[in-house]
Amino acid sequence: MFTANTVIIALTVLVSVVCFNNRDLFYRLSLNPYSIRHRNEWWRIVTHGFVHADYMHLFINMFVLWSFGRSVLYTFGNLAQNDLLRQPSAAFLALYLGGMIFSALPDVVQKKDDYRYNSIGASGAVSAVVFTVIFFAPWSKIYFMGILPIPSLLFGALYLWYSQYMSRRGGDNTNHMAHFWGAIFGLVFPLFIDARLFLHFLEAVCQVRF
Repeated sequence: MFTANTVIIALTVLVSVVCFNNRDLFYRLSLNPYSIRHRNEWWRIVTHGFVHADYMHLFINMFVLWSFGRSVLYTFGNLAQNDLLRQPSAAFLALYLGGMIFSALPDVVQKKDDYRYNSIGASGAVSAVVFTVIFFAPWSKIYFMGILPIPSLLFGALYLWYSQYMSRRGGDNTNHMAHFWGAIFGLVFPLFIDARLFLHFLEAVCQVRF
């Protein structure tokens, strides 16, 4: 069955694999703030999320998206049944693309004059999906490295701290601030659906489970 999640995954895999063998297209689609600000190539704010560095980078992002995206679509479906949401698939696309765009904006502003700077990957958008899951189920378990179960709220706090720390430290060729801002977008996105969901979040947080 095709869902918004599977369509995104299929399209991302297709574009990434094509770009593995076409470096001109790879750089044409990447997030290059200089080209965005000085050449008006604004499509890069979206297209960079469909390009990956290698198969491992692609696999990790798409596996996480597949795992958490199903949960988000299920939750959005429940919201639709309770008349809090009309189009679950459209909301999922708004979450994913919104996270992709929002996570790219700091680079567009801060790196606008650095023509050598490029960023790729769906990590910002995927982080948004993960943190929407955390919003609705703050005490569910996230398996770190597929082994160690961590309460999702604790995982989220550590993830945000680590992203900021590694961004300041630098040197690992990873856009950690895209992870951070994508996560923030995913955490607040449910409030755009219905601000009353914040009460659901608070109630869920108060129901501590370890």
